[in-house]
Amino acid sequence: MDVGQPSIDQIRIFLAVVDEGTFNGAARRLGRAISVVSYGIANLEAQLGVALFDREGSRKPQLTEAGRAVLASARAVADDVDALMARVRGHNQGLEAELTVVVDVMFPTQSLARLLEDFLLAFPTVDLRLHVEALGAVAAQLLDGQAELAITGAVLVDHPALDRMAIGAVELVPVAAPGHPLAGMAQVTPGLGRQYLQLVLTDRSSLTQGRDFSVLAARTWRLGDLGAKHALLRQGIGWGNMPRHVVADDLASGRLVHLAMAESPTITYPIHAQWRRDSPAGPARAWLLDRLLSGECRSHAAAFHDGSMTLKSRD
Repeated sequence: MDVGQPSIDQIRIFLAVVDEGTFNGAARRLGRAISVVSYGIANLEAQLGVALFDREGSRKPQLTEAGRAVLASARAVADDVDALMARVRGHNQGLEAELTVVVDVMFPTQSLARLLEDFLLAFPTVDLRLHVEALGAVAAQLLDGQAELAITGAVLVDHPALDRMAIGAVELVPVAAPGHPLAGMAQVTPGLGRQYLQLVLTDRSSLTQGRDFSVLAARTWRLGDLGAKHALLRQGIGWGNMPRHVVADDLASGRLVHLAMAESPTITYPIHAQWRRDSPAGPARAWLLDRLLSGECRSHAAAFHDGSMTLKSRD
């Protein structure tokens, strides 16, 4: 049997009856006459060739087996139409359909998650693409047109196409496993760190190729992933600098030891927001940038004010 194609209005009437439990309630919710609701349901049932509600006696209309079978699909259709309308309204208002953000791997993950949770509530129709990179690879995605906004770290790319503003800093601490020779020293004398293998994040872009950040050792292992570096440090393979918020639990439990390096027991790792100056800011990007510059994403208190992350506030 051929099945007719229902209208979105008929689907909304069907869902209103289900949600309100009565035809009267659906009519009030939709601002329609009861006769319009009854007519819409009757037409929908005729087009589908099935009874959606059991109306026998004086009981409230109950979904039939067929009604229950189509309910989920009806809600999906209504949700898709709502999303389509929201996207069109956003497009007409200049709202981005998609926003790509690239973030330095050192930026506190929980702070980023809370910021993006608020972003989802503020811009539910904007699709977000999130990339996590290290060093110069962050700015490289801006220059290549792969991202519209970046949260960049200490290795900044000075390029005439890019603008930036400081938003805070992350504290890096030199660490090693308890069994490492440096871990048992109350004070690591100057130059002693050069004698031991240092684990270092490597730059996967050519923009800052050859530049080192806080590399002391003569021998290094270059790693492209902060998680891998963390795992190797805990395994006792070398020493290295890590964001304090990443290794806080390890330091508290003794799985890692904060090394008292004479050169620098802690390192300040500046964090900036960066973007292309020739790329007009839509509402979603402007909102994210404003939140970063205002310091409002400091809601994850453990990542801030203990030295692991401090965001700059604007007056």
